[in-house]
Amino acid sequence: MTLDKKTRDSFFAVVRLGLGKNTPEQIRNEISDETDWLIIKSLSERQGLVAVVLDGIDVLSTSNKELTALLPKQTRIEWIGLVMQQYEHRFNSYIQAISDLAKFYGAHNVKMMVLKGFACAINWPRPNHRPCGDIDIWQFGQQRQADELVQNEMGIRIDKSHHHHTVFNWRGFVVENHYDFLNIHHHKSNVGLESILKELGKDDTHCMDLMGERLFLPSANLHALFLLRHSMSNFASTRVMLRQLLDWAFLVERHGKEIDWDWLEGVLEKYGMKRLFNIFNAICVSDLGFDLNLFPRIQFDPDIKEKVLNDILSPTFDSKTPANIICRIPFKIRRWKANEWKHRLCYNESMWSAFWSGVWSHLQKPSSI
Repeated sequence: MTLDKKTRDSFFAVVRLGLGKNTPEQIRNEISDETDWLIIKSLSERQGLVAVVLDGIDVLSTSNKELTALLPKQTRIEWIGLVMQQYEHRFNSYIQAISDLAKFYGAHNVKMMVLKGFACAINWPRPNHRPCGDIDIWQFGQQRQADELVQNEMGIRIDKSHHHHTVFNWRGFVVENHYDFLNIHHHKSNVGLESILKELGKDDTHCMDLMGERLFLPSANLHALFLLRHSMSNFASTRVMLRQLLDWAFLVERHGKEIDWDWLEGVLEKYGMKRLFNIFNAICVSDLGFDLNLFPRIQFDPDIKEKVLNDILSPTFDSKTPANIICRIPFKIRRWKANEWKHRLCYNESMWSAFWSGVWSHLQKPSSI
């Protein structure tokens, strides 16, 4: 989907309204009566922002009904139903499942830290308007013992075919139980970063009460480095969504004062991630409406920033990976070559080094091909 400037401006204006970063008066000139709301809805689905955009439309409707009049009533009703069912109701089930899992582990003296999903959602102004997917957990080195408990006491099958985490189903959700934070086989630089994350992962001083159960949370430094590496890896290999940039921005907004910025920028510089870090921050400020003062000084190439943003909105390789392995392998090779410019923004190792590391990684876990 290639976006024209008017549609793009309208989309970001409504997103900022939904996030509470702008008022209707501030974005008055960015939304026109020619806005195609069906395209806006489609884009919001692709970026994980269905609920946020609907929130923006609700704000806009109260101040300027004429601008949202072209959104068909039936589409709006379906949109509201989608948010209620796939966001709000699902989030209730999500936190219940997390609480139940923490209770199960706690009964066996196993600590459970949540990563990504729920740990990000609690930083959002409306946690249940962030899409929830898998339950990612870290168990302070007790992952194997925890899996044995789930398998032996609950009769749940543990999938061990993945790198850096096992997988099982719990209360209708997929759980990824991490024994490593990163896939150390896919990029050589991940080995060094993994040792840093493992050291940070020893910290068990951050926790909260969730429905009566004790739930551990990552420290600000751990969460910052992990989120950035994870989103950058996604960007380099396939695509990243605006929802992931919002996870980062809301972490900074809520816990930025706890982050050791000198340390973090030093790690990012060492591992080749600093340029994309600055671009992500620039998008958070200029397009998503976050306060410039939340972030360290941002220096970036405007042309590269525009290229990154265009790829987020309209990825070059947006089609699904072919299911047939004969078609899938050449598809992945074409995508890998086309993403060379992304790789240079995320890693300090050569494309060929990453290629052979990736080949070896897939050979070790054939199901990942």
